[in-house]
Amino acid sequence: MMCRIMILALIVLTIACSKDSPGRNKDKRPLSLMPEKKIKAKSLIHPKGMTVYKRIQSPEGYMRPKVLKSSFAYYLRHLPLKSHDFKVRYFDGYIKEKGAVYLAVVDMDIGKKDLQQCADAVMRLRGEYLYGQKRYKRIHFNFLKDGRPRYYKNYADKSYSYRSFRKYMDYVFMNANTRSLHRELKKVVWKDMKAGDVFIQKGKPYGHAIIVLDVAQAKVSGRKLFLLAQSYMPAQDIQILVNPKDKETSPWYQHTFEGSFVVTPEWIFKRGDLKRFK
Repeated sequence: MMCRIMILALIVLTIACSKDSPGRNKDKRPLSLMPEKKIKAKSLIHPKGMTVYKRIQSPEGYMRPKVLKSSFAYYLRHLPLKSHDFKVRYFDGYIKEKGAVYLAVVDMDIGKKDLQQCADAVMRLRGEYLYGQKRYKRIHFNFLKDGRPRYYKNYADKSYSYRSFRKYMDYVFMNANTRSLHRELKKVVWKDMKAGDVFIQKGKPYGHAIIVLDVAQAKVSGRKLFLLAQSYMPAQDIQILVNPKDKETSPWYQHTFEGSFVVTPEWIFKRGDLKRFK
């Protein structure tokens, strides 16, 4: 009987010693090549959050990089949102049914004319950021007809009132589009993507533009995820997009994936379509 007990004890000890110790990398590949843990989308959305940062959480193992409070990235990350159940409105008040396009709506007026479409929304966000920073001389966008910039300072009233800013932006929307914005932005290397970058195609007859709203980075591998926002035709609220190709990560998009296309609910972009404001 005693021999049987001793043999059983030796077997248990052998099995226990053969296991990897806690925290040890069981996969012999470098950590940067190891797959990330699956992301549970349900835990990422906090319906009561009223900003991008508070509504959409970064997945487990990922963190949003620190950014300066004065940066465009910080502005986008802290954009105010409509209530979680709010549906996108067109400029004329009609509702865009959610379907499988968006999961949150930015709390920002779009006016009462069919002006603030896709590229316009990108320019609006950039303009709002610079206006909020009182960097009035930096607010300018190129017009389609001659490719020349129009500066807000040349159209503003003496007090640089918000009313004059909105009138200026509507003027821009009437005279600029994806084609003019495409020429104005500079090319970005894919691996250097950051919040505020723009996917844009000039297209014939129509193009499209969406903005990278935020990024998150894996603490171990350094891999990135990113959020996207758009307006569309006809003019409508700015909306944060779902990821139609990966429900596990949605609304985050994987920065590292096979293939050269970025598939969004209403448009397909190429990696080479990524650009940035100068």
